[in-house]
Amino acid sequence: MEPTIHTVFESVTGTWQYIVADPRTKETAIIDTVLDYNKDMGVISTASADKLLDVVTDNDYTVSYILETHAHADHLTASRYLQKMLSQRQNERRPLICIGEHIAQVQETLGQIYDISESELYGAFDYTFSDGETFRLGNIQAQVVHLPGHTPDHIGYIIGSNIFTGDSIFNPDVGSARCDFPGGSATALYNSAGRLLSFPSHFRLYTGHDYPPKDRGVRGPEQSGAIPYTTVEQQSKENKHVKSGTQEDEFVKMRSERDSTLSEPKLLRPSMHVNLRGGRLPACSTKGFKLEQIPASIVGAE
Repeated sequence: MEPTIHTVFESVTGTWQYIVADPRTKETAIIDTVLDYNKDMGVISTASADKLLDVVTDNDYTVSYILETHAHADHLTASRYLQKMLSQRQNERRPLICIGEHIAQVQETLGQIYDISESELYGAFDYTFSDGETFRLGNIQAQVVHLPGHTPDHIGYIIGSNIFTGDSIFNPDVGSARCDFPGGSATALYNSAGRLLSFPSHFRLYTGHDYPPKDRGVRGPEQSGAIPYTTVEQQSKENKHVKSGTQEDEFVKMRSERDSTLSEPKLLRPSMHVNLRGGRLPACSTKGFKLEQIPASIVGAE
């Protein structure tokens, strides 16, 4: 049985957000959400997350899970805001915020770098998945696959013949994600991509981001050419970094050289402060993360 999938592109950070539902029971998961943040002004807003709520409402969905593929370094998650709003709408049926079990490693390493206390990280997520673990989305069985490399905690979600890959593989003309964050590994990413390309050729790989090359063309004013998925077959034949036949040493050399030229993501520090906390905001502004305006609807999103 295949799920119904809604794709919602957030163009500022190039992030794909997904709403995945069992069409019979309407039980739903939301994957890799975005909380809007203006770094210069220190303003948090919820326009992107509210679009997700509109889709849920319009389709009469019941959201059981808010899923993260990893602790994102380039955008803030809207998980706690969505959990609060959905709990109110669903008669206190509270969606679980979930991530891979190796988030503990990332929290320990980056919590020290960004001076986040252990007490603020304890219990940050409602549940953490292990590799191969399954869960149900209505009548559909979903499975977790560990896909380290971009980050050590990275996982994907197999739902029907669809895999929500996060940043473990990008669209063929974009290639692959950087591996230079603490705990990242080009070798591990190569192996994770190989794991994805071993699935049946018709499986769809839904990516966490898209940064459309200028020559791709426009596919709608809102998406500006962004594509949510390609198939395993397409990736195996066309991925410019890691298609079938690409050798490990070739990929590791390319990725290492490329990563050495990349600058720090613009929202790295704010993203870490929120995402390591499981979507909670710090109590006040901190170094590199100005907080001047926060919507009342986010306050108390615990």
